[in-house]
Amino acid sequence: MADIDSRAGLTYCSPAILEYVNSLHAPHDAALKWAFEAPASFGLPSIMIGPSEGKMLTLLMKLGQVGKAVEIGALAGYSALRIAQALPADGRLWTLEMNPDSIRAVREALRRAGLEDRVSIVEGVALDKLFSVERDAPFDAVFLDADKHNYWAYARWAHQVLRPGGLLLADNVYYFGNLLADTPEAAAVRRFHEETARNFDSVVIPTPDGMLLGVKR
Repeated sequence: MADIDSRAGLTYCSPAILEYVNSLHAPHDAALKWAFEAPASFGLPSIMIGPSEGKMLTLLMKLGQVGKAVEIGALAGYSALRIAQALPADGRLWTLEMNPDSIRAVREALRRAGLEDRVSIVEGVALDKLFSVERDAPFDAVFLDADKHNYWAYARWAHQVLRPGGLLLADNVYYFGNLLADTPEAAAVRRFHEETARNFDSVVIPTPDGMLLGVKR
């Protein structure tokens, strides 16, 4: 059930409630805890997804029976662990990242989780490296959490390489509250929304900054 206010965007969550539900439904093992806290130690911003969004990634990978996934934007490896932990033993995640400090953090996160053999780190600018991953298509899932103004290009690529029924996920699709702003960057994110709505069965899950879920037709 919902009321007029909550349907209009009001949230009844609070920091205390979020901490309580995260502790029950999205707890961290040692490796996840390390990756969640790692950004500051590597000079990175703490802009990773939250525990509940991370657990949602894990569950969606399981529900979608994902065996091969691509992540664009790795930060310190938290979302990569959340995805990789859901893959079967012979599954594979390709994570694309250009920041050398992020790459060092991701390698350490994978080592701590014992998942080095399940994740390939593709180093470099994502738009320049997508072609190197295509030979392993079709994929079961693609997760976007990188430069928002290029989401439309990543989503167009995802539509080409996902299998029918494959999942497209993208974080920060409210664009930090600026989605409707009159700027070129916001217009690029709206282009992503419009193209994705045409090419996928899609919905935006109202996480704090919105997470898009699309299923390739």
